[in-house]
Amino acid sequence: MERPDGQPDARLHVAIIMDGNGRWARARGLPRTAGHKFGVDALKRTVEGAAEAGVGKLTVFGFSTENWRRPRGEVSELMKLMKAYVESDLERLARDGVCVKIMGRRAGLAPDILDVIERAERRTAQNDAFTLQVAFNYGGQADITDAVRTLAQAVKAGRLDPDAITEDVVGMALSSRGDAPDLIIRTSGEHRLSNFLLWEAAYAEFVFQDVFWPDYGPKHLKTAIEEFRGRERRFGAVEASKRAAS
Repeated sequence: MERPDGQPDARLHVAIIMDGNGRWARARGLPRTAGHKFGVDALKRTVEGAAEAGVGKLTVFGFSTENWRRPRGEVSELMKLMKAYVESDLERLARDGVCVKIMGRRAGLAPDILDVIERAERRTAQNDAFTLQVAFNYGGQADITDAVRTLAQAVKAGRLDPDAITEDVVGMALSSRGDAPDLIIRTSGEHRLSNFLLWEAAYAEFVFQDVFWPDYGPKHLKTAIEEFRGRERRFGAVEASKRAAS
């Protein structure tokens, strides 16, 4: 695989929309919160198997800006699961060389959640074997809006010339710092982005898998990556065979 600059592809950046917890639980006569609990186990399995599958960075959609509309009890359970995951796995992730990053809005989050986020980032900041990035209180439209606001404030203050605003400048103003995934996976059989990485998805490849997230694991990830590796990424150019013939 090659990137647009012609350089060899480094380890993959894979993003996953972890979908299907509620339907998985409903099919088993369980409350939705049970689906989220088993979804955390699926995340642990997938993170453990990602490096072996050739992934260098895994970005997962943990909690969206729209998820606050869910029932209060479910939101509370999701917050508890976030804390429990960090508290149970942080030291192991740190020992394994995993760098944890959290992207999304932090304003308005409860102090205990902010503490967990900041502690995870501080503890793993120097690691570089693998990156786990969690989109938490994140929405693609909100993230672009925040980036535009930041750039507008810089222009107003005289720190930025409007003519200097390029795609790279906008990308760096996003919470992802413009780091686009090579592959975006969505589980559960749904075929939509749901406000995830809207800017960064411009030239990502998509794989949709008909498996609920609590059942997900390394074998599903490897299947998606195998499909991805069978594709030719053109980034707006023509096919390699046509380039060679021209």
